[in-house]
Amino acid sequence: MSGFRATGVGQVLDQSDTQALRDDREVILADPRGFCAGVDRAIQTVETILDAWTPPDGEADDADLPPVYVRRQIVHNRHVVEDLSDRGAVFVDELDQIPDRAVRAGVPVVFSAHGIAPAVQDEARRRGMEVVDASCPLVSKVHREVHRFVRDGYQIVYIGHRGHDEAIGVVGEAPEHVHLIEHEADVDGLDFTSETKLVMLTQTTLSLDETADIVAALHRRFPWIEEPPGSDICYATQNRQHAVKLVAGHADCVVIVGSANSSNSVRLVEVAQDVLNERFAAGDAGAEGSGPGRAHRVDDASDLDPSWFRGVTKVGLSSGASVPEDLVQGVLDALAGWGYGRVSYAETIKETMHFVLPSALRSRGASGNRKTGASSPASATERRD
Repeated sequence: MSGFRATGVGQVLDQSDTQALRDDREVILADPRGFCAGVDRAIQTVETILDAWTPPDGEADDADLPPVYVRRQIVHNRHVVEDLSDRGAVFVDELDQIPDRAVRAGVPVVFSAHGIAPAVQDEARRRGMEVVDASCPLVSKVHREVHRFVRDGYQIVYIGHRGHDEAIGVVGEAPEHVHLIEHEADVDGLDFTSETKLVMLTQTTLSLDETADIVAALHRRFPWIEEPPGSDICYATQNRQHAVKLVAGHADCVVIVGSANSSNSVRLVEVAQDVLNERFAAGDAGAEGSGPGRAHRVDDASDLDPSWFRGVTKVGLSSGASVPEDLVQGVLDALAGWGYGRVSYAETIKETMHFVLPSALRSRGASGNRKTGASSPASATERRD
């Protein structure tokens, strides 16, 4: 059930801020927001390895090796990556950056939440790496769909963002069968006959509104194209977009906390802006990105610009699925300092989804890895076929 929860004060205000309680200025905070189950699982995976790590004796040959390597950003948020790096995790772009001596010492390698292509898995297996796959189970579902449809003789049209880690992993499952498109215009470049078995799949972090025109164009061009039984866009993406729509329907401007390379955070900004555009005529919106009618993205509170809030009474606030709540609280604190001391909550749904940790961690202690207690590389890597 959607709605607004009773207004309250988001933090303790000192005497100089009491005027904030006597005017109409407030923050409308989206709920749900922030971490989804897949992100939480991925971060917990790395944290569990770090927590279990015992530094080797200073005289040992592997004393200078890290507790864990992580291929790519574990989630698309620089603050999370920096925090884990500070604790000792080493992030690499590709597996060839991990030295053989680290592999021989059993330093675990974590694959990020965005999914992984078979070629990368094969390289890890060939080198004998101790792999912990933190791919989001909902992303893994799309990988399994690729396997199933290719096995059944389909060509796959995949709606996604070229270069995004998730899209790279999905296309990598079967490059000769998966055709990536980003925009409605890309549909014209596809060439299939009516004898071709055709299905469409979607990157999990896209906006429902964003894909609607592409899906419609695909159905016009290829009326026989099929869709999977359930939407590939994940529950958390949909829930956060619905909450942001509710917020933007009542706020004068909206702030989204999230990194620039976070697809779902960028989509939240676009969803909010679309709603604001409907409510504020072009001439009424603030000039050059300031004032009412604008949606903004920030990495953290330091990116806030006071000019955004000129003439703004109600500020909408949400965060992407990779964003820790303390970053949202930092924005709330900054806004409170500018007079937005009241906080109301725009609630759309209560999330209860939870994913268990990867099997390589759940079976720890079974065969005793130097760092994690993970089992052999073959069983530690959770295949999706």
